[in-house]
Amino acid sequence: MMKDLKFGLDTFGDMTLDDQGLPESAGTVIRHVVEEAVLADQLGLDHFNIGEHHRDDFAVSAPDTVLAGIATRTSRIVLGSGVTVLSSDDPVRVYQRFATVDALSNGRAEITAGRGSFTESFPLFGYQLADYGRLFEEKLELLVQILDEKKVSWRGSIRAPLENQEIYPKTEGGRISLRVGVGGSPESVVRAARLGIPMALAIIGGDPARFSAYADLYQQSLEKFGRQTLPISIHSPGHIAESDEEAVEDQWPHYEASFGRIGRERGWGPMSKTHYLQEVNHGSLYVGSPETVARKIAYALDSVGATRFDLKYATGPMPHSKLMRSIELYATQVVPRVKELLATELSGRVL
Repeated sequence: MMKDLKFGLDTFGDMTLDDQGLPESAGTVIRHVVEEAVLADQLGLDHFNIGEHHRDDFAVSAPDTVLAGIATRTSRIVLGSGVTVLSSDDPVRVYQRFATVDALSNGRAEITAGRGSFTESFPLFGYQLADYGRLFEEKLELLVQILDEKKVSWRGSIRAPLENQEIYPKTEGGRISLRVGVGGSPESVVRAARLGIPMALAIIGGDPARFSAYADLYQQSLEKFGRQTLPISIHSPGHIAESDEEAVEDQWPHYEASFGRIGRERGWGPMSKTHYLQEVNHGSLYVGSPETVARKIAYALDSVGATRFDLKYATGPMPHSKLMRSIELYATQVVPRVKELLATELSGRVL
């Protein structure tokens, strides 16, 4: 049995359609995200994370600002980024913004730092893609030092040095929680272990069990660097409805719209329903009835040895009303069932 399981939700603030199929404004979508977070808090979920994008198919470019609004409407749920694109941001400002969210939420802020899966922020903020790796490496090391909330002395190649510098505001708890998002690079896994940061695996395709090698590498690297054991979490997309058929048909046109566009931009082949159903039935797309999704999540957690699952509940322009129902089913039926499955040690061997 796994102990201390945590369950959360992720959203990128996808631009949505209303119940009549008409496009909604970015302002409406952002207000909907706040309501979705409030519902998650009321239903007892552990985490709510908002991603950062700088495109017209997503409403949220400043997740910490939205999280600050959510902080004033919620009481217990941990509020995080998913992810903060650290390569094109400044670690000092990242800390200051999340320290402010931490104050507004009475200590519930969390940063997930990552490189992101899109590159629009680089030209927008004046960074070169050729510096992709160096920017993230140096900025992550600086952020880790800042989070100690002591005087910072740091030198690197990507920004002005800091000499014995205090950074404000200080948090009441003395530290903001930090995770690092990893998409499947062994180097990223080892870096997270070296810096002593909990790892969040973004598993968006294929059998989640294939990521067990990264979990093993992480634990081995933690031991090598003399670090204590740290938790691993999983981020994967999905949608929940009353039945498998309803969930599959609800999600398909919106999944096709989102990934079809991304595929065209990146030169991939057209998005087919066959590929979609392959991911639903055998991969890392958690679409189905509560029982189906619960079994898939239990299998993923067991396969990877993770103790936290964050469902990316919004993919494409699905209406807010369907997202709210998916959140409700996730919190009230899926999460209890996952805990039950893992408690009875059925896990991945017979799921």
